[in-house]
Amino acid sequence: MLEAVLVIVSVALPLMGSPGPNTLSAAAVGSAFGVRDGARYVAGLSVGAVTVLLVMASGVTGMLIAVPGALPVLMTLAGAYILYLAYRIATAPVAAARDAGRRAPSFAAGFLLAVANPKAYAAFGAIYGSTASLGGGTAAYVALRIGVVVALIALVNPAWLALGSAFTRVLSSPRWGRIVNVAFAVLLVASVAVMAL
Repeated sequence: MLEAVLVIVSVALPLMGSPGPNTLSAAAVGSAFGVRDGARYVAGLSVGAVTVLLVMASGVTGMLIAVPGALPVLMTLAGAYILYLAYRIATAPVAAARDAGRRAPSFAAGFLLAVANPKAYAAFGAIYGSTASLGGGTAAYVALRIGVVVALIALVNPAWLALGSAFTRVLSSPRWGRIVNVAFAVLLVASVAVMAL
Protein backbone atom coordinates (compact mmCIF):
# COMPACT_ATOMS: atom_id res chain seq x y z
CA MET A 1 0.00 0.00 0.00
CA LEU A 2 2.84 2.43 0.86
CA GLU A 3 4.41 1.72 -2.52
CA ALA A 4 1.13 2.61 -4.23
CA VAL A 5 0.92 5.89 -2.28
CA LEU A 6 4.48 6.79 -3.32
CA VAL A 7 3.69 6.04 -6.97
CA ILE A 8 0.56 8.19 -6.86
CA VAL A 9 2.41 11.06 -5.17
CA SER A 10 5.31 10.85 -7.64
CA VAL A 11 2.85 11.14 -10.55
CA ALA A 12 0.39 13.61 -9.02
CA LEU A 13 2.63 16.12 -7.25
CA PRO A 14 4.51 17.40 -10.32
CA LEU A 15 1.25 17.64 -12.28
CA MET A 16 -0.70 19.38 -9.53
CA GLY A 17 2.09 21.49 -8.03
CA SER A 18 3.45 22.94 -11.26
CA PRO A 19 2.32 26.38 -12.41
CA GLY A 20 -1.17 26.38 -13.88
CA PRO A 21 -4.42 28.30 -13.48
CA ASN A 22 -5.20 27.04 -9.95
CA THR A 23 -1.71 27.41 -8.53
CA LEU A 24 -0.93 30.73 -10.19
CA SER A 25 -4.27 32.22 -9.21
CA ALA A 26 -3.71 31.09 -5.60
CA ALA A 27 -0.30 32.79 -5.62
CA ALA A 28 -1.76 35.90 -7.26
CA VAL A 29 -4.55 36.14 -4.69
CA GLY A 30 -1.99 35.65 -1.92
CA SER A 31 0.13 38.44 -3.38
CA ALA A 32 -2.79 40.78 -3.90
CA PHE A 33 -4.81 40.08 -0.75
CA GLY A 34 -2.71 38.05 1.70
CA VAL A 35 -3.19 34.60 3.21
CA ARG A 36 -6.07 35.43 5.52
CA ASP A 37 -8.20 37.20 2.90
CA GLY A 38 -7.26 34.68 0.21
CA ALA A 39 -8.16 31.61 2.28
CA ARG A 40 -11.82 31.58 1.15
CA TYR A 41 -10.74 31.70 -2.48
CA VAL A 42 -8.24 28.86 -2.00
CA ALA A 43 -10.87 26.81 -0.18
CA GLY A 44 -13.09 27.25 -3.26
CA LEU A 45 -10.18 26.23 -5.52
CA SER A 46 -9.65 23.10 -3.45
CA VAL A 47 -13.32 22.09 -3.37
CA GLY A 48 -13.55 22.76 -7.12
CA ALA A 49 -10.47 20.63 -7.78
CA VAL A 50 -11.92 17.79 -5.71
CA THR A 51 -15.15 18.14 -7.71
CA VAL A 52 -13.19 17.84 -10.98
CA LEU A 53 -11.34 14.83 -9.57
CA LEU A 54 -14.61 13.09 -8.68
CA VAL A 55 -16.20 13.98 -12.02
CA MET A 56 -13.16 12.57 -13.83
CA ALA A 57 -13.22 9.42 -11.70
CA SER A 58 -16.91 8.88 -12.43
CA GLY A 59 -16.56 9.19 -16.21
CA VAL A 60 -19.06 12.06 -16.51
CA THR A 61 -16.49 14.26 -18.27
CA GLY A 62 -16.15 11.77 -21.13
CA MET A 63 -19.91 11.71 -21.62
CA LEU A 64 -20.14 15.52 -21.58
CA ILE A 65 -17.31 15.97 -24.08
CA ALA A 66 -19.02 13.45 -26.37
CA VAL A 67 -21.99 15.84 -26.78
CA PRO A 68 -21.52 17.56 -30.17
CA GLY A 69 -20.53 21.21 -29.76
CA ALA A 70 -20.25 21.04 -25.97
CA LEU A 71 -16.46 21.29 -25.74
CA PRO A 72 -16.05 24.62 -27.62
CA VAL A 73 -18.85 26.20 -25.56
CA LEU A 74 -17.33 24.99 -22.29
CA MET A 75 -13.85 26.15 -23.31
CA THR A 76 -15.15 29.59 -24.32
CA LEU A 77 -16.98 30.04 -21.01
CA ALA A 78 -13.94 28.85 -19.07
CA GLY A 79 -11.64 31.19 -21.00
CA ALA A 80 -13.90 34.18 -20.41
CA TYR A 81 -14.04 33.48 -16.69
CA ILE A 82 -10.26 33.10 -16.45
CA LEU A 83 -9.78 36.42 -18.27
CA TYR A 84 -12.18 38.07 -15.82
CA LEU A 85 -10.29 36.61 -12.86
CA ALA A 86 -6.94 37.73 -14.34
CA TYR A 87 -8.35 41.26 -14.64
CA ARG A 88 -9.43 41.17 -10.98
CA ILE A 89 -5.96 40.04 -9.93
CA ALA A 90 -4.14 42.61 -12.09
CA THR A 91 -6.28 45.47 -10.78
CA ALA A 92 -6.35 44.32 -7.15
CA PRO A 93 -5.11 46.83 -4.61
CA VAL A 94 -1.46 46.47 -3.73
CA ALA A 95 -0.43 45.83 -0.12
CA ALA A 96 -0.15 49.50 0.73
CA ALA A 97 -3.66 50.21 -0.59
CA ARG A 98 -5.37 47.03 0.54
CA ASP A 99 -7.17 48.52 3.55
CA ALA A 100 -9.01 50.99 1.36
CA GLY A 101 -9.43 48.59 -1.52
CA ARG A 102 -11.46 45.75 -2.84
CA ARG A 103 -12.34 42.40 -1.39
CA ALA A 104 -10.48 39.23 -2.29
CA PRO A 105 -12.14 36.85 -4.73
CA SER A 106 -14.75 34.65 -3.05
CA PHE A 107 -15.07 30.92 -2.42
CA ALA A 108 -17.37 30.74 -5.46
CA ALA A 109 -14.73 32.45 -7.65
CA GLY A 110 -12.16 29.83 -6.63
CA PHE A 111 -14.61 27.00 -7.20
CA LEU A 112 -15.54 28.30 -10.67
CA LEU A 113 -11.91 28.68 -11.70
CA ALA A 114 -11.11 25.15 -10.55
CA VAL A 115 -13.96 23.56 -12.49
CA ALA A 116 -13.13 25.70 -15.55
CA ASN A 117 -9.42 24.84 -15.39
CA PRO A 118 -8.41 22.69 -18.39
CA LYS A 119 -5.13 21.71 -16.69
CA ALA A 120 -7.07 20.03 -13.86
CA TYR A 121 -8.89 17.72 -16.27
CA ALA A 122 -5.65 16.89 -18.09
CA ALA A 123 -3.72 16.34 -14.84
CA PHE A 124 -6.36 14.15 -13.21
CA GLY A 125 -6.75 12.18 -16.43
CA ALA A 126 -2.99 11.61 -16.52
CA ILE A 127 -2.97 10.58 -12.87
CA TYR A 128 -5.75 8.06 -13.46
CA GLY A 129 -4.19 6.78 -16.65
CA SER A 130 -0.70 6.31 -15.25
CA THR A 131 -1.83 4.73 -11.96
CA ALA A 132 -4.68 2.61 -13.35
CA SER A 133 -2.75 -0.61 -12.92
CA LEU A 134 -2.41 -0.13 -9.16
CA GLY A 135 -4.50 -2.72 -7.37
CA GLY A 136 -6.13 -3.83 -10.58
CA GLY A 137 -8.76 -1.07 -10.32
CA THR A 138 -10.25 -2.40 -7.08
CA ALA A 139 -12.44 -0.07 -5.06
CA ALA A 140 -9.78 0.17 -2.35
CA TYR A 141 -7.16 1.42 -4.80
CA VAL A 142 -9.58 3.82 -6.49
CA ALA A 143 -10.34 5.24 -3.03
CA LEU A 144 -6.62 5.37 -2.28
CA ARG A 145 -5.91 7.35 -5.48
CA ILE A 146 -8.71 9.78 -4.69
CA GLY A 147 -7.59 10.14 -1.07
CA VAL A 148 -3.95 10.82 -1.94
CA VAL A 149 -4.88 13.36 -4.60
CA VAL A 150 -7.32 15.13 -2.25
CA ALA A 151 -4.54 15.35 0.37
CA LEU A 152 -2.20 16.84 -2.23
CA ILE A 153 -4.85 19.39 -3.23
CA ALA A 154 -5.16 20.37 0.43
CA LEU A 155 -1.39 20.97 0.56
CA VAL A 156 -0.57 22.46 -2.85
CA ASN A 157 -3.14 25.26 -3.09
CA PRO A 158 -2.43 26.78 0.36
CA ALA A 159 1.33 26.51 -0.34
CA TRP A 160 0.93 28.61 -3.49
CA LEU A 161 -1.25 31.10 -1.56
CA ALA A 162 1.51 31.45 1.05
CA LEU A 163 4.15 31.81 -1.67
CA GLY A 164 2.19 34.64 -3.26
CA SER A 165 1.72 36.28 0.10
CA ALA A 166 5.50 36.16 0.64
CA PHE A 167 5.88 38.33 -2.45
CA THR A 168 3.70 40.96 -0.82
CA ARG A 169 5.95 41.18 2.21
CA VAL A 170 9.05 41.57 0.04
CA LEU A 171 7.50 43.93 -2.50
CA SER A 172 5.46 46.30 -0.37
CA SER A 173 5.79 49.40 -2.56
CA PRO A 174 2.73 50.25 -4.65
CA ARG A 175 4.74 50.18 -7.89
CA TRP A 176 6.29 46.74 -7.30
CA GLY A 177 3.04 45.40 -5.88
CA ARG A 178 1.23 46.38 -9.07
CA ILE A 179 3.97 44.77 -11.18
CA VAL A 180 3.64 41.50 -9.24
CA ASN A 181 -0.18 41.52 -9.52
CA VAL A 182 -0.03 42.14 -13.28
CA ALA A 183 2.70 39.51 -13.72
CA PHE A 184 0.60 36.89 -11.92
CA ALA A 185 -2.45 37.81 -14.03
CA VAL A 186 -0.41 37.47 -17.25
CA LEU A 187 1.01 34.13 -16.09
CA LEU A 188 -2.53 32.91 -15.31
CA VAL A 189 -3.75 33.76 -18.81
CA ALA A 190 -0.57 32.32 -20.37
CA SER A 191 -0.95 29.04 -18.48
CA VAL A 192 -4.45 28.61 -19.89
CA ALA A 193 -3.32 29.61 -23.39
CA VAL A 194 -0.59 26.95 -23.28
CA MET A 195 -3.14 24.30 -22.20
CA ALA A 196 -5.53 25.36 -24.99
CA LEU A 197 -2.83 24.92 -27.64
